[in-house]
Amino acid sequence: MSPISNELILFFLLGLLQGITEPLPISSSGHLMIAQELLGISVGEPQKQLAFATLVNAASLLSVLLIYRSDIFRLTINSTTYLYKRSPDLKSDFDYVKLLIIATIPAGVLGLLLKDILEGHLENIIVVGIALIVTGIFLWLIQNLVGKKNDNQISVIDAIVIGLAQSVALIPGISRSGATVVAAMLKGFTRESALRFSFLLYIPVSIGAVLLQIDTLGDILSESSSMLIPYIIAFLSSFIASYLALKWFINVMKKGKLLYFSIYCFVVGPIVVLFKYIVP
Repeated sequence: MSPISNELILFFLLGLLQGITEPLPISSSGHLMIAQELLGISVGEPQKQLAFATLVNAASLLSVLLIYRSDIFRLTINSTTYLYKRSPDLKSDFDYVKLLIIATIPAGVLGLLLKDILEGHLENIIVVGIALIVTGIFLWLIQNLVGKKNDNQISVIDAIVIGLAQSVALIPGISRSGATVVAAMLKGFTRESALRFSFLLYIPVSIGAVLLQIDTLGDILSESSSMLIPYIIAFLSSFIASYLALKWFINVMKKGKLLYFSIYCFVVGPIVVLFKYIVP
């Protein structure tokens, strides 16, 4: 098989991996590190890895926008209209958007403040394995929870707690969707409301991450036009995989089957740790 064919397959598989794991509560960043360090799969030097992560993250973002398009459209129109008309029946949507913004702040602030620590000490495969086990424990704890609070009952404290949970997911191996869903359900929200807030919260965080790295991606593509096709393939595979994975996850959440993901984390986490010690 030619080097070009191998490269295309590599980008397809990595896009697929990120796309599947991004919506699921099993940590996409952790799985990309596992693929890179334990399996020896990489897209190149750190700058190219960052550009790749930006690209596939944008693909996952697009799938979330597509699936939650009706909620996004309603919230955008009603919130904007409320600013002008102050209509009482639109206030709940305006407040919901305000709480999403509040919940976004902790991860943004901590991400900037702890950037060096995260990159210097926590990007370690052992950390990923332990973090997956921690994720599994919390998913196990909430598997049977059935909350009663809905979208209109989210408070500022709830938003801050969920935002802080999202901050914990800055650690590779801690799932962003898992952390926010766990926090929301521990605060008494229904599975549907917890999931909706989690993925609508993903949108501003993801947009911010893409905007911060868009220049890096542009520089790489301008320097090497040969990367255009592999990147397109990675984007498309990530988008399709994210869309299907999120649709499936929504169905799993409705049935309360988080145990599946908990068991997965309990299996993969220890394997990662043991493998690293056995094959240093």
